[in-house]
Amino acid sequence: MRNWQIHAVKYADRNARVRGDSFIFDDNHDAPHAMDYFMWVIQNGDQVILVDTGYDSNEASARARPIAMDPRAALAPLGIQAEAVDQVIVTHLHYDHAGGLHLFPDAKLHLQTAEMAFATGPCMCHEALRHPFSAHHVCEVIQRLYSGQVIFHDGDAEVADGVTLHKIGGHSRGLQCVRVRTQSGWMVLASDAAHFYENAWRKQPFPIVVDLQDMLDGFDTLERLASRRELIIPGHDPLVRQFFAQDIAPHIYRLDVGPQKEIIL
Repeated sequence: MRNWQIHAVKYADRNARVRGDSFIFDDNHDAPHAMDYFMWVIQNGDQVILVDTGYDSNEASARARPIAMDPRAALAPLGIQAEAVDQVIVTHLHYDHAGGLHLFPDAKLHLQTAEMAFATGPCMCHEALRHPFSAHHVCEVIQRLYSGQVIFHDGDAEVADGVTLHKIGGHSRGLQCVRVRTQSGWMVLASDAAHFYENAWRKQPFPIVVDLQDMLDGFDTLERLASRRELIIPGHDPLVRQFFAQDIAPHIYRLDVGPQKEIIL
């Protein structure tokens, strides 16, 4: 029974934000609050599982949200070629997590059934719910579905020995987190179940939300799944780069060895 290695790969950031963009009910709503954008790579020997794909330069231009590097280039220092990736866990279908699906053409996609139903259902009649999605990303999943490259999950599921999926919801209807067995214990890649440490640790919900109760309950689920709360990895927090060691390249951070300093918010 081998443990998995995990790397966080940063490909973009957005610094012109305030705390009101990150937290509901925050008293200091106009204070600056930056956001990082990550993909995650889970490795066990020759087995590689990519968690989310980032988004490409076309999406960056369309949304006026530049990326620092193409997702394929971001993964290159880890020796990963996009065409060789055969499994991608899609935590949800928002543009910044599924915008690079087309860059990994041979990968099978692991997706919650609820997320596909949400992204293709009547909820998308509402612009506020539709905004984080891009139709061509959803269509990419449909094309993969008809090519036999989508594996749907309903709730908890095992992708590999030591890698499990858990439906959270809240931020998006079928949002899922990823639990991974590592040398430090069970680590949870929260993705957008907790954008920032403060979301989960202080129970402060993120403003883009479909079901607030699911989001709040999800914070408790993250803590239940992780061996300890320091092993919950938020999806967009720049503090990850302070608490975990840089590895291989300036934009890549090693997670599975655990935080290199005490996490104090």
